Amino acid sequence: MAGDLTRAEAAQRAASLVVDSYSIAVDVTSDGDVFRGVTTVCFGAATSDTFIDLCCAAIHSAKLNGVDLEPLRYDAAAGRLLLTGLVAENELTVDADFSYKSDGAGLHRFVDRADGQTYLHTNFEPADAHQVFACFDQPDLKAVITWAVTAPAGWTVVSNSPVREVADAGGARTWRFEPTPRIPPYITAFAAGPFHEVHDEHVGVPLALYCRQAMSEQLDAAAVLQTCKDGLDFFTDALGPYPFSKYSHVFVLEFASGGAMENPGCVILSEEGHIFGSRVPESAYERRAETILHEMAHMWFGNLVTMRWWDDLWLNEAFATYLAVLALAEGASPYSGWVGFANRTKAWAHQQDQLSSAHPISADVNSIANVRNNFDGITYAKGAAVLRQLAAWVGQEAFLAGLREYFAVHAWCNTSREDLLAALEKSSGRDLSSWSAEWLESAGGNVLRPSFTLDAAGRFCSFAIVQEGSGCNPTLRSHRVAVGFYRRTPAGIVRDRRIELDVAGPRTAVPEVVGLGMPDLVLVNDDDLTYAKMRLDAGSLHTLINGITEITDPLAVALCWSAAWDMTRDAEMAAGDYVRLVAHGAGAIGDPVVLETVLHQARIAMLRYSCESHREADRALLAQRLRGHLAAAPPASDEQLIYLSALAECIAGPEDAAVVREVLDGHTDLQGLVVDADCRWKLLLGLVASGAAGESEIAAELALDGTAVGEQRAARCRAAIPTPEAKAAAWELLTGGRERSGAILVATMLGFAEPSHGRLHAPFVERYFSVIDEIWNSYHSELATGFVVGAYPSAVVAPETLAASEAYLARGTSPLPLARLVREGMDGVERALKARHHDAGSRS
Repeated sequence: MAGDLTRAEAAQRAASLVVDSYSIAVDVTSDGDVFRGVTTVCFGAATSDTFIDLCCAAIHSAKLNGVDLEPLRYDAAAGRLLLTGLVAENELTVDADFSYKSDGAGLHRFVDRADGQTYLHTNFEPADAHQVFACFDQPDLKAVITWAVTAPAGWTVVSNSPVREVADAGGARTWRFEPTPRIPPYITAFAAGPFHEVHDEHVGVPLALYCRQAMSEQLDAAAVLQTCKDGLDFFTDALGPYPFSKYSHVFVLEFASGGAMENPGCVILSEEGHIFGSRVPESAYERRAETILHEMAHMWFGNLVTMRWWDDLWLNEAFATYLAVLALAEGASPYSGWVGFANRTKAWAHQQDQLSSAHPISADVNSIANVRNNFDGITYAKGAAVLRQLAAWVGQEAFLAGLREYFAVHAWCNTSREDLLAALEKSSGRDLSSWSAEWLESAGGNVLRPSFTLDAAGRFCSFAIVQEGSGCNPTLRSHRVAVGFYRRTPAGIVRDRRIELDVAGPRTAVPEVVGLGMPDLVLVNDDDLTYAKMRLDAGSLHTLINGITEITDPLAVALCWSAAWDMTRDAEMAAGDYVRLVAHGAGAIGDPVVLETVLHQARIAMLRYSCESHREADRALLAQRLRGHLAAAPPASDEQLIYLSALAECIAGPEDAAVVREVLDGHTDLQGLVVDADCRWKLLLGLVASGAAGESEIAAELALDGTAVGEQRAARCRAAIPTPEAKAAAWELLTGGRERSGAILVATMLGFAEPSHGRLHAPFVERYFSVIDEIWNSYHSELATGFVVGAYPSAVVAPETLAASEAYLARGTSPLPLARLVREGMDGVERALKARHHDAGSRS
C-alpha cells in the first residue's frame, strides 16, 4: 500500500459515495516490469470532491465524466488521485501502468525454476487492490466487479466469477468474466499462468483446482475436492445456501498473506502446507483441511456479509477459525478438530493475550496501517475460542439459527458487532450486552483454579472455581464450563463425573461435589468449553507428571498438556519439569497434532525458559528420549516422522547428529521411512544449525533439488550456519536492499533467527534498532513485520536487550504498529527471564 487510509476518512467516503461497478481490463502479456490496466468505475456522489486510491508506475490518462482530469492531481506517496467537480452520477476511467511485485502484494509474478514458466496471482488484503486498479479501497464501499485479462495464449486465467468468453487478441487471448455480486475490492482477485487444472462439481457448484505444472503430480486432487464437498454440505446446512456461482482453489508459490486468501470463487492458497510433495504426518492433512474450511467459511463471513471497518475483523477471522474446526468435528471429516484446537490454537491465543499489546477482540483500528498487527492470535484464535464459549452459553442450535438470520437480513451488506449480536439475541432469547462487554470489548484472559477442602476421609467438604484476571486486564467474565473428575482404573485414568455450570465473579461454588471422594485428576475446563487458562491442583499435577500416559480421553490429554504449558510459560511450573514431562510422556501421545505441538513447546522451554546451568542437560535428555522414541516408532508411521523432525531440531551432541546424518545419507535401519526432498532439507537444517554440516553440504543438496523451494531451503540453511560470518552475510542480505524476493527474505530470516544461536545474535542487538525504521518504511508490510518480529533479539535473553528496546521506544518517533511489535519482543524476553529465574530456584 502506498499510503494510509484512516477510519475517519473511510467513514467520510462511505457517507458520501455509492459505488456501483468496476470494469477492469489488464494486459499481462509484457515481459517488462509493468503491466497496463484500464479501470472504469461508476459511482454516485453526494459531495463535489473526494479521492480514489491508486498506486501506479505511470498514468496514461484519467477521464471523469468524459473529460480529462486537468490538472492531474496524483499523490504517488499517498496513493491517491484527487477528484473534483463530482456530480450525482459519475464515471471515471483511469489508464495506467502498474508494477509487478515480488513481495506478495498487488500482482505477484513468479518464474518457476523447474521449467521457466511464469505465474501471476493477486493479493489485496487489507488494502492493496489499488496496486492493480483504481478503486475506493475500503470494505464498506462494495461494488459489482467485472474483469477482462489479456494473457499469453497458452495460459489459463481464473477470477471470482465464471468465464463469459475467451477471445483471441493478436497472438494472446482475452479472458472476460461474468460480473461479481457486490463485493469489496480486497476480495476480488485473478490468477494467470499455464496451470494444471482439475474440474469437478458438487450440489450444482462447479469446483476447480489449479496449480503450476511442476506440482501436477503432487496435487492430491481427490482429497482436496472431497474436503470442499464436505465443507459445502456442512456450511450450507449450518449457514444457508452457498452465495457464489463457483468454487476454485489456486495453489501458488511465494504467497505473502499466511496460508490462504478467501477471494470468492478464486481462493488462493500457498503451495507450502497444502500440496505435499513429500511424506508428511496426518496432522498436516488435518491442518490443510482446516485451512480449506476456514476459507470456505469466509464465503459467508466476510464475503456475503462484510465488516464495515477493520475494527470488526473478528467478524471474518474468528468465525472462520471457529467454524472450520466445528466443520471438522461435526461434518464428514475424519479429524477430531477440537483436540488440535485445545492444544495448538488456544496456545497461540493465550500467548498473544498475555502481551502488553493485548487488545479486545473487537479492536480499535484507526487506520489501515494499524490493522496489519491485528491479524493475530486474539482476532483468530481467541476470537474462535470465545465463539465456542458463546455457542455453549446460548446453545448450539440457537447459535447457528442466529447466524442464518444474520445472513438473511444482511446479505451483500456491511455490518458491525451490534448487528451480529442482535441476531443471536433474537434466536437465543438471551441479552448479550454484558457478554459482549466482557468478551469482545475487554482485553486479556482469565485463569480458572480449583479450590477445595477435604475431610479426614478424603471427601470434599467444599469445592469452588476461583477466577482471576490477567496482569493489567483484571476483567472477570461469565463462563460456561464443565468440571471433569477423573480416577485411575485398571483401564486407565477415566472420567467418572462431569458437572456443567456457569462461572461468574471471583469464586463460584460447586455444591454438587460436596461429599464425593477426591479424584486423581480435576479439570475445571473439561471439554474445553470456555476460553481460560486452566490450573491444576497439586494432586492433579502429580497425576499429570507421573501418569499422563494413562489418561484415555484424547481431549483431556490435550487439555492437560495445555495446562502444563501455560503453567510453564507463567513460571508456575519449572521448565525442567516440563521438559522431563515431555521426554517421558511424549511416547504415549496418540494424536499427531498434539505430539508435534508438545515437542515444539518442549524445545521452546529448553531454549528459552531453562536456566543456563541446566539447559544443555535438558537438551541432552530431550534428544536422548527422542532417539529412543524414534527407534521404537512403528515403521512408516506419523510418529516416526515427527520424532525424526524433532530430533533434527534438538541435536545435543555427536550421537544425535550421527543418527540424523545416517538418515540423510541413506544408511539408517529405520524401517518404512521415506527420506524425500522435504525431509532431507529438514535434516540438513538441523545438522547445519548445530554445527554438524555447512556450506558444502548445502550446495550439494541444492544441486539435487534446484527448484524454487530448494533455493528457499538453501537460503534458510545458509543463514542458520552458527558462525559470525554466516550471520553477518544473512544480515546484509536482509537489510542491504538488494534481494527483493519476498520468499528468499523470509527463508533467510528464519535461518538467521534460529533460537539456539543466542550468543551469535548478541552483536546484532544495536544494529537491529538502528535499521528497523528504515526497513519498516521501505519493505511491504508483510515483509517489514516479518523482519521486525523475526530479527528482534529474542534469543538474547538478557537485561541488555530490554534496555536497548526501552532506549529505542523512548525516542517516541516510531509508528504505533512498529512500537507495538518491539514491545511484544520485550514481553517475550521478560517472560523468559522470569521463567529462567523460577527454573533455577526449583533446581537449587
